[in-house]
Amino acid sequence: MPQGQPTSVPEDGLTTRQRRNRPLLMLHTGEMKGKSTSAFGMALRGWNQGWDIGVFQFVKSAKWKVGEEAAFKALGRLHDETGEGGAVEWHKMGEGWSWTRKQGTDDDHAEAAREGWAEIKRRIAAERHGFYVLDEFTYPLHWGWIDVADVVETMVNRPGHQHVVITGRYAPEQLAEAADLVVEMTKVKHPMDAGQKGQRGIEW
Repeated sequence: MPQGQPTSVPEDGLTTRQRRNRPLLMLHTGEMKGKSTSAFGMALRGWNQGWDIGVFQFVKSAKWKVGEEAAFKALGRLHDETGEGGAVEWHKMGEGWSWTRKQGTDDDHAEAAREGWAEIKRRIAAERHGFYVLDEFTYPLHWGWIDVADVVETMVNRPGHQHVVITGRYAPEQLAEAADLVVEMTKVKHPMDAGQKGQRGIEW
């Protein structure tokens, strides 16, 4: 796709503008790092467009502080104070979803994941956010905690103009088939192969 131009134009009855602005379901999967990083980069572009950003992290512990979280929360405060960009919400399963009364990491992980997905379904139905990052969401799907068919149906039939990007390894085939954009991160070389541990500013 040189200079962002499509290689073909489908006969789908849509105008160029309608096709260009169609909301996308995107999937970042594969063994290599960079899946979440790429998703957050897209969310940053969405924030700059004034979209409401909703981030839902399904696996990372509440104790694990990623740099993107601090940055997006700062951008959310900037929006609240000045109106610049879009609103931001950031939720992590490991600290208890903010819409539930349960807190801490002692909850059953499968039930917590299902609660998170139920809330996301409600938000999609209400067209709450313009851009969703479902970070590491493929894992509860892979482990059978959340019904893949339910997720695919919800995503395919979501109303309005809501972009969704899902990250994580072991993406179910049904999800990949339903997605508009699928990226598979493949490792060519990694510092950890030479015994180097993750470092500040690169991994977090």
